Amino acid sequence: MSSPPRLEIRNLIRRYDGKAVVDDVSLSIQPGHVTCLLGPSGCGKSTTLRIIAGVDMQDSGTIHLDGALICDTQTRVPPERRSIGLMFQDFALFPHLSVGENVAFGLRGTRAEKYDRSRALLDRVGLAHYIDEYPHQLSGGEQQRVALARAVAPKPKVMLMDEPFSGLDNRLRDGIRDDTLDLLKEEGASVLLVTHEPEEAMRMADEIALMRDGKIVQRGAPYNIYNAPADKAAVSFFSDINVLRGTVRGALTDTPFGQFLAPGVPDGGEVEIVFRPQHVSIDFDRGGRGPNPTAIAGTPARGTVQRARFMGSESLIEFSMDHDQQTLKATVPNVFLPKPGTPLWLTVRRDRCFVFPV
Repeated sequence: MSSPPRLEIRNLIRRYDGKAVVDDVSLSIQPGHVTCLLGPSGCGKSTTLRIIAGVDMQDSGTIHLDGALICDTQTRVPPERRSIGLMFQDFALFPHLSVGENVAFGLRGTRAEKYDRSRALLDRVGLAHYIDEYPHQLSGGEQQRVALARAVAPKPKVMLMDEPFSGLDNRLRDGIRDDTLDLLKEEGASVLLVTHEPEEAMRMADEIALMRDGKIVQRGAPYNIYNAPADKAAVSFFSDINVLRGTVRGALTDTPFGQFLAPGVPDGGEVEIVFRPQHVSIDFDRGGRGPNPTAIAGTPARGTVQRARFMGSESLIEFSMDHDQQTLKATVPNVFLPKPGTPLWLTVRRDRCFVFPV
């Protein structure tokens, strides 16, 4: 018999002023796994986190830890007894306590045991030499690592993290994310991370739960969420998109790039063909090979360069398409800056196009 999930929430609903900000949310996290609750601001992510932590109360639904009920509308285990750690974007360190005292706060045991646990964790995050300093003497990245050490000190079964890296300089984030993930894995905690940044979710998660308007609209491994999105909004949340609109005839829709299958859509129905700029290939002539030769063969369509910009690791080119003057975007690696007014031929990676009924 398989063991239960470390954390499981079932059919959570939370209403404010009659509106469901968390709307029938169910989620499970296995021991040692990282799940990212990903979505735009205001979609209900943080409210879900607060309910799990016990600082907010659901209107209906249940929360289970290792198979045991810890909260429904009748039973409520207090937050401090849930074996759930919390880490927020503002770090919430106590300014009047030293770094070591911050990490030891909430620990049980003798003073020596608390000190040893605090020092061991600070050593793990490279800050043991700051054990007697105060938070205001540390940089933002160092404060974040102290907050992490404090959160894992009691050895929680589940760690809840609400946008914990959003206050950090971009140059620090990747390293601190990786260090955080390594420490949480070592401690064996299951993690639920709330973020609005797709890159962060892709970098850290074993599973992503994509949330919108209070609901989880798709769950899966990062690769599957990215490459098999549930709808147009799911595609656009991860990157810029191009959209072609067409009418279905005999399960096919015509586009300047050839016909696309639209199974299940009745004749006369409208569909949108959605694809990302990196899946557009640019050719110098109708039969030539451009700087991005990876596109699967399809019908070329001609466009005129409107603008081209170098973005650091890639170039972004915007085209006005000959057939309807629609603007399409393409990205190619390295430097490629054709002059405005240059006519070029485009093809798209048909295996990276998504067809959605309107």
